[in-house]
Amino acid sequence: MRAAEEAGTARAQEEFVASGALGGSPATRPPSRRGGKALDFAVRQIGLPYRWGAEGPDAYDCSGLTYEAWRHAGRAIPRTSQEQWAKLRRVPLAKLRPGDVVVYFPNATHVALYLGDGMVVQAPRPGARVKVSPIAANPVLGAVRPDPGSRPMRGYTPPKLPEGATSGSGSDLGYSGDQAPGATDSR
Repeated sequence: MRAAEEAGTARAQEEFVASGALGGSPATRPPSRRGGKALDFAVRQIGLPYRWGAEGPDAYDCSGLTYEAWRHAGRAIPRTSQEQWAKLRRVPLAKLRPGDVVVYFPNATHVALYLGDGMVVQAPRPGARVKVSPIAANPVLGAVRPDPGSRPMRGYTPPKLPEGATSGSGSDLGYSGDQAPGATDSR
C-alpha cells in the first residue's frame, strides 16, 4: 500500500510541477523576512510527532505548526486551517514564496508551509511526524500569505534540512476531514 501511495504522490507531484502552476524557482521569489523565520522554525520541528490539537513544543497538528511558525516569526495568524484559509490574503500558486501557507482539500482541512521547489513542511496526520513532502501529496485548494505587504528578503538561503526530512516520517497524506471523528483541524 505504501509503495502505491508513494507512486501516486510522485506522479501527482510531477504533473503538478510540470503544469507550471508554481511559476519560477524560489530563488526568484524569496520569502519575506518573517516568512523566512517561520520556515526556519518549521524546519527545526521536523521529526516531532503529529498530535491533533497540538501547538508544540513536543508535537503539532498541521495548523498548530503553521500557527506557531508564524507566531515565532512575529506575526499572529488564525489557529485553524479553515480560519487561515478564510482570513489570510490568498496568493496565486504561481506567486508562492517560501513561508506561504498551502491549503488542502475542498474544506481547507489541512495546511503546510511552502518550502520552495515544489515542497512543503507539514505535520501530516496521527502516526506521522513533521516532515518535508511534495506539495502535491494532497489535493491543493490554494495558498495564503500571512504577510502580504512584506517585501521579499535579499540574499535568502533556504534552511538546511535535517537528514531524513523527506523519508521515514510516516505518510505524506494529510487529513481531508472525512476520514474519522476528530480528523479535521478545526477545533
